Amino acid sequence: MKTFWLRRLCLGLLLAMGLGAAHALAPADALAVADGDLSERVAAVQRLAASRDPRAAELIRALADERVKFAGDRVYIVNGDAATDALTGQPATLPPEAQDAMLNNRLRGALEPALAALDLADPSPARQTEAARTLQRSAFDNPDPAQLPMLDAALATELPAAARRALELARAAVLLASDEPAQRLQAAEQLGAARQAAVRPLLEQRLNEEPSAPVKAAIKASLASLDRSLAISSAIGQAFTGISLGSILLLAALGLAITYGLMGVINMAHGELIMIGAYATWLVQQAFQRWLPGGFDWYLLAAMPVAFAASALVGAAMERTVIRFLYGRPLETLLATWGISLVLMQAVRSLFGAQNVGVENPAWMSGGLTVLGDLSLPWNRLFIIAFALAVLAAVALLIGRTRLGLFVRGVTQNRPIASCMGVNTARIDTWAFALGSGIAGLAGCALSQIGNVGPDLGQGYIVDSFMVVVLGGVGQLAGTVYAALGLGLLNKFLEGWAGAVLAKIAVLVFIIVFIQKRPQGIFAMKGRSAET
Repeated sequence: MKTFWLRRLCLGLLLAMGLGAAHALAPADALAVADGDLSERVAAVQRLAASRDPRAAELIRALADERVKFAGDRVYIVNGDAATDALTGQPATLPPEAQDAMLNNRLRGALEPALAALDLADPSPARQTEAARTLQRSAFDNPDPAQLPMLDAALATELPAAARRALELARAAVLLASDEPAQRLQAAEQLGAARQAAVRPLLEQRLNEEPSAPVKAAIKASLASLDRSLAISSAIGQAFTGISLGSILLLAALGLAITYGLMGVINMAHGELIMIGAYATWLVQQAFQRWLPGGFDWYLLAAMPVAFAASALVGAAMERTVIRFLYGRPLETLLATWGISLVLMQAVRSLFGAQNVGVENPAWMSGGLTVLGDLSLPWNRLFIIAFALAVLAAVALLIGRTRLGLFVRGVTQNRPIASCMGVNTARIDTWAFALGSGIAGLAGCALSQIGNVGPDLGQGYIVDSFMVVVLGGVGQLAGTVYAALGLGLLNKFLEGWAGAVLAKIAVLVFIIVFIQKRPQGIFAMKGRSAET
């Protein structure tokens, strides 16, 4: 067994040596890169980029940095005051008559894909994928059959799936400009199946120039298939954006559904409770960056309970000191909570400054999930949707299946009878208000992952939150869910048709008309509380 593996190792070493010898940088190639006819220099750069020779790679990178000189038949790479021989890499004395290897726009355009092809040898999958996408863009902008050896050499190596797809599309774009009709036909079919918007201009341009009837028919079929795929992709993208917005509205309105829907308190400081949760998340991030940098990717898990607790404590303090004396007086409650919101905003400005602060996404929330060609669903948005569903399930379980939820429902439906049954209604009010405020803090934690955090963060969600609660039906969690998702979808689909401002106006008009026709909202409250 040991003999078998020893033979395999020796064979691998011999093959590696053979490949190195086959791809060694030749003096003629080095000189062709540095001096001569421009077309020959471009061809030499492309040929050397496909060779995978380390000396050739160093020469190409040096040429891109304008650090190449030549004298006679020798080429030098200059590093400050020192110089090395481009063929051997050994230190060399730069002759006085050495000339600079000149660059122009055409040669720089050839160096960009050549450098990207060299980056494909990088061990980082992210770097390989970015290099492959650079090659794809270059092939789409200027399909040159001379790039085929470079692309074929890259495709023969181990690559991430995303990088391989990009290189295959780049190769198809180059073959679309081939002199062989069969190759153009295959390339047209492959590009049509890519489901990427960037492919369309390439196919349209080729359609106007294509002399072959079968290839032209294939291009037309690919364009039709591509248009259908792009339409489906656009609809899915808009639906996802609408659901994402709906999940954000749901998180923002869920706490208000308790404080306003169940308790009847018009809390104009609800947006500032969201803001407090976002700042609590930022503080946890700062703590991890300073004291636990190795566990930074998990700071969000620690920030969630901190954001909930911070907002819940502020909400409980509000209820104990101000709101409990204003139950049954909606106008005074509205004015008092509006004043509290101003105080909270100014307090945050005094503590953290008026400028926005940035909250970074953990590594596992960066990037996105690619579906249907180039449609990408960001991981942070997907996380917020899942988080909103989890919070909703927890609130529904708490209200419907726990002792606290039973007391909250009892006090909401009939406070005097609940008090007669021994329920401490004042304590339940505090717990319920703290719960609603804590959920607002969780909303702030989620919102910090999709934008900057500032003192005015909550102002953008307070009106929408009230609209969601009123539209869904006061006191109805199910109505809050339907209203949040419905408004999110309606708003995003109208944006694509009429623009953001007109979409907002149309949604507001729709809510006004709906409330006029059905004042109780989507779901009407049942029981004695509906009669009072």
